[in-house]
Amino acid sequence: MAASELYTKFARVWIPDPEEVWKSAELLKDYKPGDKVLLLHLEEGKDLEYHLDPKTKELPHLRNPDILVGENDLTALSYLHEPAVLHNLRVRFIDSKLIYTYCGIVLVAINPYEQLPIYGEDIINAYSGQNMGDMDPHIFAVAEEAYKQMARDERNQSIIVSGESGAGKTVSAKYAMRYFATVSGSASEANVEEKVLASNPIMESIGNAKTTRNDNSSRFGKYIEIGFDKRYRIIGANMRTYLLEKSRVVFQAEEERNYHIFYQLCASAKLPEFKMLRLGNADNFNYTKQGGSPVIEGVDDAKEMAHTRQACTLLGISESHQMGIFRILAGILHLGNVGFTSRDADSCTIPPKHEPLCIFCDLMGVDYEEMCHWLCHRKLATATETYIKPISKLQATNARDALAKHIYAKLFNWIVDNVNQALHSAVKQHSFIGVLDIYGFETFEINSFEQFCINYANEKLQQQFNMHVFKLEQEEYMKEQIPWTLIDFYDNQPCINLIESKLGILDLLDEECKMPKGTDDTWAQKLYNTHLNKCALFEKPRLSNKAFIIQHFADKVEYQCEGFLEKNKDTVFEEQIKVLKSSKFKMLPELFQDDEKAISPTSATSSGRTPLTRTPAKPTKGRPGQMAKEHKKTVGHQFRSSLHLLMETLNATTPHYVRCIKPNDFKFPFTFDEKRAVQQLRACGVLETIRISAAGFPSRWTYQEFFSRYRVLMKQKDVLSDRKQTCKNVLEKLILDKDKYQFGKTKIFFRAGQVAYLEKLRADKLRAACIRIQKTIRGWLLRKKYLRMRKAAITVQRYVRGYQARCYAKFLRRTKAATIVQKYWRMYVVRRRYKIRRAATIVLQSYLRGFLARNRYSKILREHKAVIIQKRVRGWLARTHYKRSMHAIIYLQCCFRRMMAKRELKKLKIEARSVERYKKLHIGMENKIMQLQRKVDEQNKDYKCLVEKLTNLEGIYNSETEKLRSDLERLQLSEEEAKVATGRVLSLQEEIAKLRKDLEQTRSEKKCIEEHADRYKQETEQLVSNLKEENTLLKQEKEALNHRIVQQAKEMTETMEKKLVEETKQLELDLNDERLRYQNLLNEFSRLEERYDDLKEEMTLMVHVPKPGHKRTDSTHSSNESEYIFSSEIAEMEDIPSRTEEPSEKKVPLDMSLFLKLQKRVTELEQEKQVMQDELDRKEEQVLRSKAKEEERPQIRGAELEYESLKRQELESENKKLKNELNELRKALSEKSAPEVTAPGAPAYRVLMEQLTSVSEELDVRKEEVLILRSQLVSQKEAIQPKDDKNTMTDSTILLEDVQKMKDKGEIAQAYIGLKETNRSSALDYHELNEDGELWLVYEGLKQANRLLESQLQSQKRSHENEAEALRGEIQSLKEENNRQQQLLAQNLQLPPEARIEASLQHEITRLTNENLDLMEQLEKQDKTVRKLKKQLKVFAKKIGELEVGQMENISPGQIIDEPIRPVNIPRKEKDFQGMLEYKKEDEQKLVKNLILELKPRGVAVNLIPGLPAYILFMCVRHADYLNDDQKVRSLLTSTINSIKKVLKKRGDDFETVSFWLSNTCRFLHCLKQYSGEEGFMKHNTSRQNEHCLTNFDLAEYRQVLSDLAIQIYQQLVRVLENILQPMIVSGMLEHETIQGVSGVKPTGLRKRTSSIADEGTYTLDSILRQLNSFHSVMCQHGMDPELIKQVVKQMFYIIGAITLNNLLLRKDMCSWSKGMQIRYNVSQLEEWLRDKNLMNSGAKETLEPLIQAAQLLQVKKKTDDDAEAICSMCNALTTAQIVKVLNLYTPVNEFEERVSVSFIRTIQMRLRDRKDSPQLLMDAKHIFPVTFPFNPSSLALETIQIPASLGLGFISRV
Repeated sequence: MAASELYTKFARVWIPDPEEVWKSAELLKDYKPGDKVLLLHLEEGKDLEYHLDPKTKELPHLRNPDILVGENDLTALSYLHEPAVLHNLRVRFIDSKLIYTYCGIVLVAINPYEQLPIYGEDIINAYSGQNMGDMDPHIFAVAEEAYKQMARDERNQSIIVSGESGAGKTVSAKYAMRYFATVSGSASEANVEEKVLASNPIMESIGNAKTTRNDNSSRFGKYIEIGFDKRYRIIGANMRTYLLEKSRVVFQAEEERNYHIFYQLCASAKLPEFKMLRLGNADNFNYTKQGGSPVIEGVDDAKEMAHTRQACTLLGISESHQMGIFRILAGILHLGNVGFTSRDADSCTIPPKHEPLCIFCDLMGVDYEEMCHWLCHRKLATATETYIKPISKLQATNARDALAKHIYAKLFNWIVDNVNQALHSAVKQHSFIGVLDIYGFETFEINSFEQFCINYANEKLQQQFNMHVFKLEQEEYMKEQIPWTLIDFYDNQPCINLIESKLGILDLLDEECKMPKGTDDTWAQKLYNTHLNKCALFEKPRLSNKAFIIQHFADKVEYQCEGFLEKNKDTVFEEQIKVLKSSKFKMLPELFQDDEKAISPTSATSSGRTPLTRTPAKPTKGRPGQMAKEHKKTVGHQFRSSLHLLMETLNATTPHYVRCIKPNDFKFPFTFDEKRAVQQLRACGVLETIRISAAGFPSRWTYQEFFSRYRVLMKQKDVLSDRKQTCKNVLEKLILDKDKYQFGKTKIFFRAGQVAYLEKLRADKLRAACIRIQKTIRGWLLRKKYLRMRKAAITVQRYVRGYQARCYAKFLRRTKAATIVQKYWRMYVVRRRYKIRRAATIVLQSYLRGFLARNRYSKILREHKAVIIQKRVRGWLARTHYKRSMHAIIYLQCCFRRMMAKRELKKLKIEARSVERYKKLHIGMENKIMQLQRKVDEQNKDYKCLVEKLTNLEGIYNSETEKLRSDLERLQLSEEEAKVATGRVLSLQEEIAKLRKDLEQTRSEKKCIEEHADRYKQETEQLVSNLKEENTLLKQEKEALNHRIVQQAKEMTETMEKKLVEETKQLELDLNDERLRYQNLLNEFSRLEERYDDLKEEMTLMVHVPKPGHKRTDSTHSSNESEYIFSSEIAEMEDIPSRTEEPSEKKVPLDMSLFLKLQKRVTELEQEKQVMQDELDRKEEQVLRSKAKEEERPQIRGAELEYESLKRQELESENKKLKNELNELRKALSEKSAPEVTAPGAPAYRVLMEQLTSVSEELDVRKEEVLILRSQLVSQKEAIQPKDDKNTMTDSTILLEDVQKMKDKGEIAQAYIGLKETNRSSALDYHELNEDGELWLVYEGLKQANRLLESQLQSQKRSHENEAEALRGEIQSLKEENNRQQQLLAQNLQLPPEARIEASLQHEITRLTNENLDLMEQLEKQDKTVRKLKKQLKVFAKKIGELEVGQMENISPGQIIDEPIRPVNIPRKEKDFQGMLEYKKEDEQKLVKNLILELKPRGVAVNLIPGLPAYILFMCVRHADYLNDDQKVRSLLTSTINSIKKVLKKRGDDFETVSFWLSNTCRFLHCLKQYSGEEGFMKHNTSRQNEHCLTNFDLAEYRQVLSDLAIQIYQQLVRVLENILQPMIVSGMLEHETIQGVSGVKPTGLRKRTSSIADEGTYTLDSILRQLNSFHSVMCQHGMDPELIKQVVKQMFYIIGAITLNNLLLRKDMCSWSKGMQIRYNVSQLEEWLRDKNLMNSGAKETLEPLIQAAQLLQVKKKTDDDAEAICSMCNALTTAQIVKVLNLYTPVNEFEERVSVSFIRTIQMRLRDRKDSPQLLMDAKHIFPVTFPFNPSSLALETIQIPASLGLGFISRV
């Protein structure tokens, strides 16, 4: 397709612009061949007629499609030209904030003038091991490519960093070296990489300065060779420097500074060590004040000075040499202040005792007069004589400045040599990577010798660059077998010849320097005569005869000839140098040695190169010929030689190019000046690279990528199985001109513009497809809309008609209702009127009737009252008459009755005198008497009641009488008072009279007061009303305030709740951080431990070389033994409280007294341990001796058998008794928890004490019986003399000494053992003694008893002496304490009150701490005593059992037959196992070897129960605990831990091994907890399991050791997981298209990226899921705890999410809408895996939240403010830097997508500016979550566990 066919309507082009360099425009109509004018529409809205050049008729450059804008590689652009490159760089720099861009093999770096967070160690780790095209452009990618090629190709590498001053060359080189130092590490322990990095501050301080373009401009070039060994670790470095700008020492332009070191010295002048330098402010010195800008904003020179000194120290420059350097630099500053006074035109002088010169001479150690003389004179030598000539003031000033420059240059070289010496390595260098930091092409208004040399160097580098680019292009074409056509490119060899060839500019300059009267003008004329009109690249300015112009590759540069000769000669007076060489200051003459002697050993490279920066000095000695030869080495000659050497080095290496671009001259951050950028792009060769690429086939696609991208342009019939043939067929149809493309072996090559044409075809095809889809969808949507509208219309009609019907029905109902309402209303009105009238009538009637009734009632009432009065009067009269009549009648009756009674009395008296009458009367009298008697009794009762009542009444009467008397007395008193009151009444009456008068006055006053009160009342009422109003307002305010208070209280409550939640979360985070810190320390400890072991092994191999025939010790045994010693020391330390598994407690400050106390305690324990060890050794020797002697003596059995049989029966009974007591003790121990068992008063404690008491009593009884028996035998023994008692006594003495040395309460049992041994060892036939030999036994027993008593007396004496010594020590300590208290009191009295209080508090705290420690020691001693008693009890029972068994074994069958038959207890074989495993001590190594070291995890996991090794080890520990053998327990646990570590060290990369031992370690830890006897761990145990708890040892410390070991294994497991998963993650989660066809492949540049199409060997998401399944199944097979599996899965998902997100943030091509969909689908697959494994609650899904939110961020709308708000609320798991980075990297894959605008990103930044999150861009993929091991008890019964024969543990027996 012809290029002109692309110029159609709406096509976008670039046109030149004087301001913006290039401006974008759009065609308004199609271009036709022959048109001279193009109608364009500019972006600012204007129309323009663009006239084509009539000669060339070149059309304007076409603009690339929007989807190609912002590409990582400029060569990926379809149209390769200057405006496309400039626009791409601008979009990346301004819009995306990306400073790095590839341009083929060149990395273009634009200085942002701002610190960016893209150089951290996390970024370095992200780029490490990656291909250069797989990640976004970065200086680290170039460094990684160089490092990788060095290791892969075995070829040295170079990184060439170039650019203008201020473009960032030094920083780029620094970051490249930092990358090498980080990823490679050093081969020795000297940290060479730190030294390499430390050289930067030194070189920057002495070689960098502030210029108008850069605050830290390098004023010299440097090439640093970083050396590597065969393992590609840094071993050293070497530095070469080029063309130091010495003129800056004596002159600085406006707004510039001298070298940084001078200002750092001035800023640090007040330091004590710098007093001798007599420095001050920088404005006081001529060499530092010329620029007028002594301070750089944001830079602290004093701090920089500290960094410089620190770097010097790190590089081995001693303090004395550092002070020497500063002394010389200070001397240069003082030398600049030396002034001259003119005598005449040809001579000058220095004022006497000139202070600056005096200081200079003092600092330099030279003679003042001599230096003063030679500063004002010079020596001239002719052929015949030498004479001294004075010089003028100007010449003296120039000579002074030349001397200062020369001294500084020599000092600079000396420092470089010393830096090289420090970086030199004795190890042989295998390869190196060179970093060249050199000045870029420079052109100023006035260009001199320095700019000439710089541009000459850039010409050489550009030539090398062009040749390298051309070579790479040629190699690529030949590799792909493309026909090679010569590409025309700019060759700058003519320009180089103009400068360096014979009779070139440098040759003529050196020749003119040799001339005695050579000047700049004569040299200029020679240049004109030689090269003008002969060389096209050389020109002469029109208006100048002292300048010349050279056409460089970048631009024309005009050089001023003035100063060329002087700078090339670099002349210094020889006499001044001699004066300096004679200095007393030793360091100064070293600077001016001959060049051969000045070379340090490290300055020469491996090929013997010499340093490249040398300033010629006139030699002090030598032949004239040699001196003339030295003078030939001009600056230009040196620079040319150095440059040739550099080019040879670069040509021998593989170069990598970094071109630094300065975006603007004002150092504004992220500001892009197109004019300055284009100048630099032209100067640095980027555009030349583009031109070379564009001349051939710049666009290159693999067949698979082309097929994936342009599949839409193919028909189904065109698609073949062979992708290459398919692409060929399609291209032949799409592009008719076959010259526009070529088919290679693996790629298709396109000429410029063809990819844009294919993109246009693809976009048109997609657009047509989109239109068709839109058409169909819009028709479907409209049809759906019509159906919805029709359905809605019908529904509306139905509802409207129903509504109308309802309205009519409502009208009818209302009409009927209105009629009814009217009827009832009218009825209501009439009834109401009727009721009113009726009510009025009733009222009138009621009032009238009431009036009549009241009149009638009053009349009746009067009549009734009159009748009552009459009745009363008539009644009174009748009663009065009746009473008189009744009185008279009664009187008459009384008189008559008295007369009749008297007559009756007389008759009775007569009758009473007759007996018969008496008898008649007494008939029935007895009955009556009885009746009367009863009546009398009743009357007596009544009488008694009455008497009681009477008594009561009398009491009441008496009380009433008393009351009345008191009342009477009171009345009498009242009467008296009344009399007194009468007198007072009179006085009161008088007072009343007075009061009346006062009353009248008071009334008058009252009136006045009432008037006043009325007024006051009115005022008060008004005031009250006002107050009421105010009160109302206050009430309202109060209510409002109360409401606000309530609201605030609610808000405060909510705030407090939120704060509480936040603080809780923070505490959890702190806990996790503390736990993570602890586990990281464990990880570091394990790493250092491994390192220590490795070094130890190396030292062992180096030092202990095995001799011939020498048997090597098993490494396993030796390591176990060392670990055993270490563990035993730990176990014998104080029993500190058990640490929790979670290290959440905060560390307290260290108390020195406590520390010293603990240190003393540790020393005592070590001594005690040594004493016990010695005693144990002595015991073992004695036992061995006794065994040897026992073997020598004949075994004689005699009459003692009967005695032993009797004794055996007693011991059997005692053994049964002890077993019963032991069972009681176990039951008591199992009743309560372990901490309460040993407490005084506890049941177990009481049972233990009772048993101990009974045992002691029983032993005393047995002792008495033995003594009685022995006394009897002694009495019988006296008659018979023993034959051989001497030997027997001697033999028994040995055994008795052993018995006497026993310190526990089992002495008697041991004495019995000694007695039995004595009996056995006797050589006498006991049958010959008294009866059965009892006499001899009693005699020996008596002797032993005597010795035993003697030993007891001695032990008591020793204890008494020890107590006395302890009391003396206590007295001494009390004296010391008293003295210390007095000293403290004296010190406190001298302190102020606050300090005194603080000191006293501190003292009191220390004292209490010491007392607490002492109490803890006492408590520990008591605990040890209790444990010792328990142990003695167990030992006693065990010894008795052994005696019983031993005696049974020693009896022969014949003897058993001879003995009388008596009942014997035959032990029955136990059927129930106790869940213990017994093994011998010597089998421990075998156990560890078979169970740990040689165990295959796969076989155990498949065939046996999970955690079987842990159960076996614990059952062995249980048996050792049952035997109370602490050494066996300690040895087994230590060997187990060491063996697990050894296995993991050997097979630490095997996931199955690490998982297996993590599972078993956790199970072992859980078993130690479950059977520890602690109540908290016994809740879920069965009764049988509780019986299996440990009884003698508290293994809490070993639980902590095992917990730490489990943490280390977990961290190793995570590292293994990461190493396995890391290669899969990026490919499976990002690059592989899980949903085929969603994402398209964009055009790639020269650096091909990893294809997203899955090839063979490419990891996919299924690979990750299969690997996760494998991990999960292995962990489940190994029986790992479910909670621990969840933590492992959470860590795995975190690694997946972190690595995926980090790569997403560093890969621009992955940030698109389609890739977001792929990521979300992949994450959903991972979540589905979690659901299948029932792990959704493991927290793994939450770790993927940042990745999910990043994927959502790629897919959401990114236009409006609402979108910004939604993004801010949605992306809460991403940091601000990550959100902004994703938005900056977002890249449309198709033309239908839109880019994120800069304004939208700024809106996001504004909304997120208050969010407080980490500024770190990448997630820490190495982060390991802190692990916990929740207690998981096992339901498996220990007694049911069977040991398979496959484990080879036949030497273990179940108990």
